[in-house]
Amino acid sequence: MSASDDLITVGKVSTVYGVKGWVKLYSYTDPMTNLLEYREVFIKRAGQWQPVKISEGRRQGKTLVASLDGIDDREVARTLAGCELAVRRDAMPALPEDEYYWHQLQGLLVKVTAGGDDLLLGRVDHLLETGANDVLVVRPCEGSLDDRERLIPYVPEQFVREIDLAAGHMRVEWDPEF
Repeated sequence: MSASDDLITVGKVSTVYGVKGWVKLYSYTDPMTNLLEYREVFIKRAGQWQPVKISEGRRQGKTLVASLDGIDDREVARTLAGCELAVRRDAMPALPEDEYYWHQLQGLLVKVTAGGDDLLLGRVDHLLETGANDVLVVRPCEGSLDDRERLIPYVPEQFVREIDLAAGHMRVEWDPEF
């Protein structure tokens, strides 16, 4: 696959499991078992995305274990440790209105209105999962108010007031000095 394909990372292979070539998977999906539902998965090996099929899989404690088609040897499976897993963007289920995948929020400009002025705080670099709520990591970019990184709780209506994917920005209720 070429880098121009529209893939979204949904997990990674963490280590081997057992002696028959099974692997442990770390899932970025919620719930974690959603990773096992995708029919077409891609694995990044040596910098290249390759299709792979999860032939069997299940939850095992706090992780997932799976058998990948064509991998039936523990030592071959060991070479996959650390490899990312991805799916095509269009394979992801549609979300209800006003709900977003993290990848949709990454890259958005973050704006705040203070004293009647529109101020640019920065761009969403990534999100952090915490126990209470997710947190936007907003890093400065060209045109930012200052060069500070900000951590803004992703709490719609309280802190996140508007998201406009088409325009590429979100509006937040946040003290620019914080």
